[in-house]
Amino acid sequence: MMAGKQTERNGGDRLKVISNHLSSCKSRKPGSLPVHGNGIISNGDVELAPPPTGLEKAYSTLLTPAATRFVADMVLEFDSKVDEILRERTQKKLELDRWNTLPDFRTDTLHIQQGSWTVDPVPRRLINRHVDLGDVSPSNTQHFTRALQSPAQGIQTDFDDGHCPNWHTQLQGLYNVYRAVHGMIPGTPPIQDAPVLMLRPRAWNMVEHNMLVNGKETPGPLFDFGLLMFHNARILLDKESGPFFYLSKVEGYREARLWDKIFTWAEVKLGLPLGCVKATVLIENVLASFEMQEILYELRRHSAGLNCGLWDYSASFVNKFGHRTDFVLPDRHKYVNMERHFLKSYLALTIKTCHQRGCHATGGMIALTLPSHKGPEYNAVVEKACRSKLSEIKAGADGFMVYDLGLLQPMLQLWAKFAPSPNQHSVLRHDVSIAAKDLLVMPSGGVTLSGLKTNIAVGILFVESWLRGKGHFIFNGSVEDSATAEISRSQVWQWIRHGTRLEDNNQPVTRQLVVSLVISFLADQAGLPKHLSGERDFARRLKVAANVFLQLVTKRDFPAFITTYLNLENTFLTSPWHASLSLA
Repeated sequence: MMAGKQTERNGGDRLKVISNHLSSCKSRKPGSLPVHGNGIISNGDVELAPPPTGLEKAYSTLLTPAATRFVADMVLEFDSKVDEILRERTQKKLELDRWNTLPDFRTDTLHIQQGSWTVDPVPRRLINRHVDLGDVSPSNTQHFTRALQSPAQGIQTDFDDGHCPNWHTQLQGLYNVYRAVHGMIPGTPPIQDAPVLMLRPRAWNMVEHNMLVNGKETPGPLFDFGLLMFHNARILLDKESGPFFYLSKVEGYREARLWDKIFTWAEVKLGLPLGCVKATVLIENVLASFEMQEILYELRRHSAGLNCGLWDYSASFVNKFGHRTDFVLPDRHKYVNMERHFLKSYLALTIKTCHQRGCHATGGMIALTLPSHKGPEYNAVVEKACRSKLSEIKAGADGFMVYDLGLLQPMLQLWAKFAPSPNQHSVLRHDVSIAAKDLLVMPSGGVTLSGLKTNIAVGILFVESWLRGKGHFIFNGSVEDSATAEISRSQVWQWIRHGTRLEDNNQPVTRQLVVSLVISFLADQAGLPKHLSGERDFARRLKVAANVFLQLVTKRDFPAFITTYLNLENTFLTSPWHASLSLA
């Protein structure tokens, strides 16, 4: 189908969806935002889509006139600056491509790199960050509740990698955070006794379709951060439990500076002490690894340290340099892990940088999931998890994340045995001297047929998961989210682009080979999640996901983020049964 006709078709589908939403909108109670005849809720420069069916209470609780005004004012203040950040990303990528250059440490910020400054101390409840739970989408009420009841130090309360931000899940997630903070979730401890909520809003690449300010869709992170702050910050502060955040996909110090200004603006508007917001920046982009000192400096009043993320960080190499033959990333399952030089250097530099500045350096998430019953297989998973994270503890990290709640106790015991102090700030890593080349050298290794098949499966199943409104899923004993989907589709795109040959038989990776493997994957559903394979619409939905995946891995120009592609170019708000590619 021609691209123009497909755009028109998708646009028509989306109009139908919006029309259906509007026609089902119920009348507002007195005192709420004005509702016009077409069902759009409007207040001057603000337009809101109506609530999803069943979430009317969440909607009216969250999107009060005052809260909506707060978010809108934030958007009016910072929207142009968000656009500027995105333009700078594009410009930087164009310059890297045009001149075939590589990133390096900055020479114009030596006064920052060589200065003796430190970040402000963190509150009492952030001193020990040994084990957080990761990928906890608060829209999953049951999982979120179990996380609140757990012995974890913190909960990565995730509106980003592990979460699918459709209108229903976004409101449900924000409402569940509201309920947790206000003590409204039965069976959970008071917020001051629960693990701290490390709130992760969407990254800069995402928009909120359902709120327009001055006729323009709202930046997703501003929508999330604004509502989280407006409804919860004062209580969290009074209970010594926040407001604390994770910041995703930051690419440089200017983006950190923007977040610092947003934090300060919100603190002033809400009458909160300056510096009470604390944020951990995820260093999950290769460009950001060259500006860690500057990122901490910009956020020094608001910083809770830096975090390392294996798969997003690895995928960023394809994002920035994937068209170059010297940056072909080998089979991630066989050749890419935290022991490889470029990743080991990245972790060591993060730890050294953070401890020099008096803040936390935390590692990534253990994606392994435990079998349902204890036994040899169960013990093997625990041992594997302990081995992988013990190396981070010995390197000087201050904490890391797990997904499976069953891994909390083994990991807490690991910390108690090998590093019982609340953090390892005293480990200054004077032995570490990292040059640009250490961060940029690609690991040796090739591509296996097994690895190619797994990347295809993960990419397709992630898209299928999004079509169901889910941001992560379990596959082959591990949790998969947008980070693993990102590296999976990135590698397939890159291997096709360079005709990388398989170790198994020296066969080049081509589009034809990938299509044939996709068809085989669709035909063989034996290894797919059992709770889905019997679902009536699963096969059709999986085929749509496979079509979208093929679009992603055969694009002439690499789509920067899989989530942006799904959210904008293949808008997941539309009917899931309209795909432009057909499998032969």
